Amino acid sequence: MEAAVEGQRRPGGDPAFAAVLTVRADTQEAAVSLLDFLEPGWGVSVLPWHVAGQQRLLVQVDGEDALRRVRQAAGRRRRVIGWVDRLWMVSAGGRVQVRPRLPVRSAEDLALVYTPGVGRLAAAIAARPAAAVEVTGRPNRVAVVSDGTAVLGLGDVGPLAALPVMEGKAALFAQLADIDAVPICLDAGDPDKVVAAVRTLAPTFGGINLADIAAPACFDIERRLQDVLDIPVFHDDQHGTAVVVLAGLRNALRVVGKQLETARIVVMGAGAAGTAVARLLLRAGASDVTVWARQGVLGPHLDELPAHKVWLAEHTNPRRIRSGLAHALVGADAVVGVSRGGLLSSQMVAEMALRPVVFALANPEPEIRPEMLAGLDPVIATGRCDYPNHISNALVFPGVFRGALNARAPRITTAMLLAAADVLAGLVGKELLGPRRLLPDVLDPQVVPTVAAAVAAVEASRHHAAEHAGDEGWIDE
Repeated sequence: MEAAVEGQRRPGGDPAFAAVLTVRADTQEAAVSLLDFLEPGWGVSVLPWHVAGQQRLLVQVDGEDALRRVRQAAGRRRRVIGWVDRLWMVSAGGRVQVRPRLPVRSAEDLALVYTPGVGRLAAAIAARPAAAVEVTGRPNRVAVVSDGTAVLGLGDVGPLAALPVMEGKAALFAQLADIDAVPICLDAGDPDKVVAAVRTLAPTFGGINLADIAAPACFDIERRLQDVLDIPVFHDDQHGTAVVVLAGLRNALRVVGKQLETARIVVMGAGAAGTAVARLLLRAGASDVTVWARQGVLGPHLDELPAHKVWLAEHTNPRRIRSGLAHALVGADAVVGVSRGGLLSSQMVAEMALRPVVFALANPEPEIRPEMLAGLDPVIATGRCDYPNHISNALVFPGVFRGALNARAPRITTAMLLAAADVLAGLVGKELLGPRRLLPDVLDPQVVPTVAAAVAAVEASRHHAAEHAGDEGWIDE
C-alpha cells in the first residue's frame, strides 16, 4: 500500500463513511503500514496528533458495510488502540444551535432582553403588527419543515429520522445565507395535519422551506400553504432541484454545442423532483421533453393517472412515444434521472445522440455510475459530491430565500426560479465551462449573493408593476 505522508492523502471513499483510528506507532509511515486491511478505493490520510508513540489516521470507505469491516479489522490489531466513527463524532449535539444576539451580563441587560422590555415590544406589536419586522427575528427566520415521508434515498423513515437532514439544511441556511433556520419535523400522518401545523407556526417565521415530503402530498401541501400565508413557501425537493438542473443542463448542452430549446430531453421520474424539473424546463423554452415514470412513458394514451402526472401526460412527449424508457432514449440529447439507482445501462446511453448529456441524480446510488460510460464521451453529472459536476439543490435554496427575505416577497414565483437558474449557469464563464465543470461549487461565495440579487430583482419588478396596475401583479404562480 502506498504510504500517506503529512499534508497528503490517498484519495478514495466517501467522507460520510469514515473512521478515525489511533495507532501505536512512532512514525506516520509505520502507522499506515499497519493498515494492511485497506481495500481498493478506500482513502487514508494522516491527522494531526501530538501524543508520543501514537499516530492518528482517517480511513474513508464507501458505505456502512465497509465501515463495519474497518472496525472489525481494527479490533483484531493490538496496535490499533482507538476507533471512532467520524460522522458520529462531529454530529454530537446536532448541526445547529441557538445563541443570543444580545449578551445578558447584568440586571440592565436582563431588562432589555427579557422582562419588562419584551412586554413593551409585545404591546407595540399588538397595536401595530408591522412592528414585528423591526424588533423580532421573524424577517430572517425560516422554518425547515418535513414529515419524514421521503427522506433522501431512504423513503418514509418518519419525522425523527428526518431530523438530521433538516438540521443539515438549517446549517446551510446559516452558513451560506446568514438565515436563522429552525428544523421542524412533524409527526402529522396526513397532509391536512401538516398544513394545519405549519399555519399555526407561521407567525414565527419569514418563510417556510418544505423538504422530504412525499409526492403527491407535497404538491397539495405547498399550494394550500401558499394560498393562506403571506410569506414564501418553497418545497426545495421540487423547485431547488428544478433550478439547479435547468442551470446545469443549459451549460451541459452548451458544452456539446446544443441548445435547450431544440434538444430532446428525457426526464426519468415523475415524483416531486421530476415533475418540477419537467415543468421548469418547459417554462424555460424546452420544446421536446418526455417523462418516464412507473407507468411508462407519460402521454395521453395512459389512463387513471394522479393529477400531477395527468398534467405531464398532456404537456410532454410531443413524439407520442408509447413504449419504454429504452425506446424514449433513442436519439435523445439529454437524460435527467431523478428516480432510483441502477435504472440506466451503458447500452441505453449508447443509443442516445452523439455526446449525450447524462444527469444521474438519484441518491445515494445514481441511475448509472460515471465509470460505466467510459468511451461514450458523455457529459455526466450526479447528485454525489465524490464525482465531478455535483448537482445539488444547496446551490439554490439558500440564495432563493436570501433574495425573497431581503425583498419581503410574499411568495416565490416561477419567474424567480428562471432568473435564479440563469444567473447560476452564468457563474461558470466560458473559460471554465467544460465537461467536468458545469456549475459553481456549493461553497463558492458568489453563489448566494448572485442568486439572491436575481430573485430580489424579480420581486422588485413585480412590486413596481403591481403598484402601477393597482392589483397584486403576480408574474405567475
